[in-house]
Amino acid sequence: MARGRSRRGGDHGEFWPGYVDVLSTLLLTVTFLMSIFMISQYFVGQESSGKDNALRRLNRQIAELTNLLSLEKGKGKSLEDELASLKASLASALAESERLSGAAGLGDERVQTAETRISELSKQLGDEKNLSADALAKVDLLNQQLLALRRQVAALNEALQAAEAKDKDAQARITDLGARLNLVLARQVQELQRYRSDFFGRLRELLRGRKDIRVVGDRFVFQSEVLFPSGQAQMTPEGLGAIDQLAQAIVEVERQIPPEVDWVIQVDGHTDARPIASREFPSNWELSSARAISVVKYLISRGVAPNRLVAAGYGEFAPLEAGDSDEVLRRNRRIELKLTSR
Repeated sequence: MARGRSRRGGDHGEFWPGYVDVLSTLLLTVTFLMSIFMISQYFVGQESSGKDNALRRLNRQIAELTNLLSLEKGKGKSLEDELASLKASLASALAESERLSGAAGLGDERVQTAETRISELSKQLGDEKNLSADALAKVDLLNQQLLALRRQVAALNEALQAAEAKDKDAQARITDLGARLNLVLARQVQELQRYRSDFFGRLRELLRGRKDIRVVGDRFVFQSEVLFPSGQAQMTPEGLGAIDQLAQAIVEVERQIPPEVDWVIQVDGHTDARPIASREFPSNWELSSARAISVVKYLISRGVAPNRLVAAGYGEFAPLEAGDSDEVLRRNRRIELKLTSR
């Protein structure tokens, strides 16, 4: 009988470490699950602005958490079954102890030792039950937090859909405004081209027969010798007469162009490639700019609105022709006028 009782005690001792391992595994799993949940909360906050990609990652994390929760619920059920089995084993051990005590006439000391052992086992079993209940409570809390996370994701989806709808509406408005603006600009360009033709026609009539003034593309080109002495920016009497005719044409066209057409007369000064280095004009930049400004100032004095004039100097860096012959250099020294939009 002593050997039988010892063998039963040994079986109970082998069962108990296995139960502790299972419960430890459960606690580690719950801790891991809580860590995953905290990480997912962080990534939800960080990646919510990533719209569709962030939402897909959140949905995958939610699916993983759901699978883990299902697994833990199964483990929790297995743990409850094991606890029930342990209770039955303990009750059986108590009954067996009482039976053995009566049948074998054990002494009071052995009975007391057995009862103390059983009491300890009962206390440990109660503690493990409390731990299991805490673990289940944490799992329930995790379920609630997961539900709240799902609601947040749904709200984020709604907000993103609303933002996308507003963005589409804004894009449609921008497209419509762009089309209307292009239509207005095209209309203004057409009107400007018509007035440019009138302006060029009027200038051709006024300057008819002058070989030193010609049309190049959409510009009127005055040779510098017509307007200025060599290396100077003060116009000659002959140049003033040519600019008088130009001012008359501009004033006539100015009365005809509607106010909504934003136009200007651009006056460009150009020199040849030979450098100049005088006290008044250290380089061709200064000379070309000063000549353009001189023409603009005279046009203003003859009644042209200042806000319709632009002066620019190009130096020698925009020649009409390449080369260094006297004729090529003469043609590159010029004043150009162009009617254009601002």
